[in-house]
Amino acid sequence: MRPGDPPDAVKHNGNPASALPAGSCCPVPTPPPFRRRRLGRKLTRMRTRAKLTLEEAAKALYRSKSTLHRLENGETILDVHLAKSMMDLYDQYDPDLIDQVLRAREPGWWTTYGIENQGYIDVETEASDVSELALLVIPGLLQTVGYMRALFEAHRLPRTKRWLENDIRVRQIRQERLTGPDPLWLHAIIDEAALRKEVGGPDVMRAQRQHLLDMAELPNITLRVLADGGGAHAGMVGGFAILGFEDDESPVLFIEHVAGAVHIEDESRLREAKLMFEHLASQALDPEESIALVERVVAE
Repeated sequence: MRPGDPPDAVKHNGNPASALPAGSCCPVPTPPPFRRRRLGRKLTRMRTRAKLTLEEAAKALYRSKSTLHRLENGETILDVHLAKSMMDLYDQYDPDLIDQVLRAREPGWWTTYGIENQGYIDVETEASDVSELALLVIPGLLQTVGYMRALFEAHRLPRTKRWLENDIRVRQIRQERLTGPDPLWLHAIIDEAALRKEVGGPDVMRAQRQHLLDMAELPNITLRVLADGGGAHAGMVGGFAILGFEDDESPVLFIEHVAGAVHIEDESRLREAKLMFEHLASQALDPEESIALVERVVAE
């Protein structure tokens, strides 16, 4: 999946179930909502610190082992009363737990736009930082409306006007986090090919390139370009994104493929992805040189 707007099972106001990458749209199985999975992992840590097995905790809470297992996997919704009982049983007071329980019960903001998405948008909404490698497409968080419209219209599955406008609005809302009071940190590595690929025509690309320059001035955005002159690089096999979080939540890796996308939380694979991103950052132009290259492309 292209991390700027990866595919996750969605439904758009009567349109067929589809996915939302930047220019492709493939249905994929979706895990439980991220907030519930995150809450479940916290419950597991609390139980483990209390040195209780799943069976022992379930018995003490008057629940079945399978019920507690599903709660810890985020497969079912936890109620406030059970959360308070868990804090008592585990002898651990967490002032944020009840708030997390309530938030995990809320539908995602994107559902207002007809999108049933429990994948990328779900995770990005909770993330504090995104590290993304983009090869042929500008990252979704940095796209102009003209650019994203051209991508959506180019897809093999035609969108209704309402579907198209909803997709655009959802991406715009995602972009608002870059300039909000608690901004999302973005480190984007873009192949020069993405700068030169004419999406939507010369006028759209001129505005898109200028937008990249404007966004790169923000303190929470780092833009690096893998210049054509640098030759082959390890990232040519495909783009990906690593999403990080402020607390002890493990990062999440998203990778697009022809049939959809994969969502990876395995530590060893995450470590490899981080090393790859760091390696590519060292091969790319530094931020100042990258901005200079974009300026040259704009002036051409």
